[in-house]
Amino acid sequence: MYKIKKKTELNNTVTRMDVEAPLIAAKAEPGQFIILRVDEFGERIPLTIADYDREAGTVSIIFQIVGATTEKLNRLNEGEYIQDFVGPLGVATKTEGLKKVAIVGGGVGCAIAYPIAKKLHNLGTEVHSIVGFRNKDLVILEDDFKTVSDKMVIMTDDGSYGDKGLVTDALRKLIEDGNQYDEVITIGPLIMMKFVCAVTKEFDIKTTVSMNPIMIDGTGMCGGCRLTVGGQTKFACVDGPDFDGHQVDFDEAMERANMYREFERHAHEETCNLFAKDAE
Repeated sequence: MYKIKKKTELNNTVTRMDVEAPLIAAKAEPGQFIILRVDEFGERIPLTIADYDREAGTVSIIFQIVGATTEKLNRLNEGEYIQDFVGPLGVATKTEGLKKVAIVGGGVGCAIAYPIAKKLHNLGTEVHSIVGFRNKDLVILEDDFKTVSDKMVIMTDDGSYGDKGLVTDALRKLIEDGNQYDEVITIGPLIMMKFVCAVTKEFDIKTTVSMNPIMIDGTGMCGGCRLTVGGQTKFACVDGPDFDGHQVDFDEAMERANMYREFERHAHEETCNLFAKDAE
């Protein structure tokens, strides 16, 4: 059992939890993830490690409430316990030897982008962060990104905060203004990462994407998280989650991601109805 030490609502649909897990905190690195079960009857879901505190022995997770399990998880409060919390899993993001990097995050994907930006900043890398959201109400981790970024651009689809437009607009402008990046690291919705990679390919800039497909066991045995990268089958849980963005078959990944969307929506509704009945 893993104790929830702190719970913070980042916006109406996104929550941060600091979980007591000293063995994981001791080894965690940016880009890695954990797999949890809320209770003994729960499904296993992967969540990227958003931050960690080795001294306090805590691991931070940030999740969006989209399905039954994230709804159940969000119902837990400080002082309560998560049944299983396993990790760190996956291959850590490569951060050594980079002098100048652009980090491009979209929506809740910014929770994954932030620890990478933080690690690069601590290594002395010049970090330019571009973060995008649909509107002002959905902005998360703004102050955190400012702390670790030499330059930061916030984009919103409707222009309600920061600059109006897409993260690709901001990235293209920074490149055309003469910024020469050793690498672009992008994390967010699949469609966003696809178009970020389209921009960087024009300028021949190495681009890393973080893939988060459906995942079950986290050991490469189930095959649920398979992707096509450079014409070969890869497994996000053991080969990733980071991959060369110019080699990923995004269209296939998006098609597979949409397969269970309707099921996830119904499961979320049923869980909400169950909690509502229990409260009566």
